Amino acid sequence: MMRFAVLVSGNGSNLQALMDACAAGRIQGELVGVLSNRPDAFALERAKAAGIATQVLSNQAFSDRDSYDAALIQALETWQPDLLVMAGFMRILTPAFVQHFAGRMLNIHPSLLPKYQGVKTHARAIAAGDTVHGATVHFVTEELDGGPIVLQARVPIFPEDDESSLAERVLSQEHQLYPLVVNWFCQQRLRMQDGQAWLDGQPLPALGYASDDEDLALS
Repeated sequence: MMRFAVLVSGNGSNLQALMDACAAGRIQGELVGVLSNRPDAFALERAKAAGIATQVLSNQAFSDRDSYDAALIQALETWQPDLLVMAGFMRILTPAFVQHFAGRMLNIHPSLLPKYQGVKTHARAIAAGDTVHGATVHFVTEELDGGPIVLQARVPIFPEDDESSLAERVLSQEHQLYPLVVNWFCQQRLRMQDGQAWLDGQPLPALGYASDDEDLALS
């Protein structure tokens, strides 16, 4: 069974979705540890309540990003994860860290990448007059929010939406997307090869997996 660890910085709702999916047998992998750079992250309490190992590694104790990420690698490798899942880990990772976990690190981003890399995605989508927004699961590379896309979910933007209401709608889709993609990896159906995401032995298109059959898309 594949082993995966999760990096968090905040509330941990995506972590909760992953834990719930594991408990329900929808992820055929073992969540072996949760690590945060913030000791007050509520995600840690979620993990502890579920009996999952936790660790705090505060970046404030390190003089630079390189030394922190080196310690982060060492801490994570004590769990020997096959996959590293970013779930609201609010740090830009160094090239050395990304290279260490190349091909086995996933992130979820609250926009339809490649649109709106970085932060404040919901406000930017509303300000741009977009009618559609969403979330993207992708492999992590050295380019911020620029790795190969695996799967996206779209949500409408209504005229009355503000940043909060749109964020809530997107987050509900994130909770569906992330466990699905993590399970694909744990089933060894998903991999990164030659700068592309591959599913079931076939390279995915630039915007990730797509199907007209919603049931197939979420299988």
